[in-house]
Amino acid sequence: MKRVLCLLENGFEEIEVIAPVDLLRRAGIEVVMAGVSSVKVTGKCGVRVIADALLSEVSGDDFDALLLPGGPAVMELRKNAEVIALIRAFHASGKLIAAICAAPLLLRDAGVIKGARITAHDSTYDELPEITGGRVEHEANLLTSRGAGTAIEFSLAFVALLVGEDAAAAVSQAIMA
Repeated sequence: MKRVLCLLENGFEEIEVIAPVDLLRRAGIEVVMAGVSSVKVTGKCGVRVIADALLSEVSGDDFDALLLPGGPAVMELRKNAEVIALIRAFHASGKLIAAICAAPLLLRDAGVIKGARITAHDSTYDELPEITGGRVEHEANLLTSRGAGTAIEFSLAFVALLVGEDAAAAVSQAIMA
């Protein structure tokens, strides 16, 4: 079974967590939501989530992919050396890193973009002028997406990359996407 580590911090964009976690789990992928500073995490719009674990309690070595949701939480995560080191470790291992909305800024901070075709929320353009403006982009081990409005498309692409197009098509059909 494939395993995904999803990082949560206060101010996360709710749709960018719930949609991918839900669709990945529907596809039979284990997702562990790890709170960076607390297991009780509140999203940008006030939705409260209880993480499965603290980030300090898990090892990136135990996961096949990393999910980085966007929202104002990204600004806090950018200051966290443990998060940046985790992204670098996933990248160095060739593991899939999925970042949506403002989260590609974390990829920039970790130094893992290096000319890859990426997309992100328009608000990141000053720091990521290379974004394509596409809805979802996949290159090498990086999957990126624009924001909450592309969360389903991003999630289905994530499923396809981890367990195949047939699984993504089955999930898509089940949710009538």
